[in-house]
Amino acid sequence: MLTARDVAQFFIMKGLDDEESGISNLKLQKLLYYAKGFHQAIFDEPLFPEKLWAWTHGPVVPDVYHEYKKYGRGPITELEYDPTPKLAEDQTELLNEVWSVLGQFSAWKLRDMSHNEKPWLDHEKDASMIEDEELSAYFKTRVK
Repeated sequence: MLTARDVAQFFIMKGLDDEESGISNLKLQKLLYYAKGFHQAIFDEPLFPEKLWAWTHGPVVPDVYHEYKKYGRGPITELEYDPTPKLAEDQTELLNEVWSVLGQFSAWKLRDMSHNEKPWLDHEKDASMIEDEELSAYFKTRVK
């Protein structure tokens, strides 16, 4: 099964491939949120099993956050492995679409966007877990 770390490595690879100097942990966390949300809305199943939590700066996958926090606010510049062999064709298409549409935005723009969305708003006061069902319900309203 695909993990949040696999998806993170995909986005890190995209950040390095697109002549950027890498993406920050903050931006990575928001891309994970959007990828999981849209995947659940479209395919009715989680992209990865790890849960998202509503932290101060938006939705976060804690294990992935802690893995890359050593970079601080700076870019993640190390790709540990190429996750593409693990991805199904529909997953690759969705992740490429998320990158194409949302990867252009700064980490802070993505943070602000997530702060205006129901999954985070419903949990911001207690920094609790965002259930997969909540993500699916919200993102189904965003997919046409």
